[in-house]
Amino acid sequence: MSLNRFICTGNLTKDPVLRELPSGESVCELRLAVDGMAGVEEPGFITVDVFGKPGVAAERYLSKGWLVAVDGRLQFGEWESKEGARRHDYKVIGGVEFLSAPRGPEQPATPGRAPSRSRPEPVEA
Repeated sequence: MSLNRFICTGNLTKDPVLRELPSGESVCELRLAVDGMAGVEEPGFITVDVFGKPGVAAERYLSKGWLVAVDGRLQFGEWESKEGARRHDYKVIGGVEFLSAPRGPEQPATPGRAPSRSRPEPVEA
């Protein structure tokens, strides 16, 4: 029996990007820096795709710097560069859990709110 499961925590290196597939399903792409992947002191970088409502929520509330946990499966991809060289990468397809918001040196943590992205607050009538 084989198992394809990837679990890690890391910080977002950029704001999430939400796109819609031709099927109408939405997918959010996250880019994480994960400590210790490229050596003892060096971070590695992982791309994560989160589908459906969890992906929409990730795009809405997360921003660069957030600490998140990822649980999913690894998917291998290959392509040819413009120069004709064969390239490959791994991507995680799965879910994301929001852990902590980024904060400045004098700013206390505010769970559930993304300080680096301004979104209008809902107005009650």
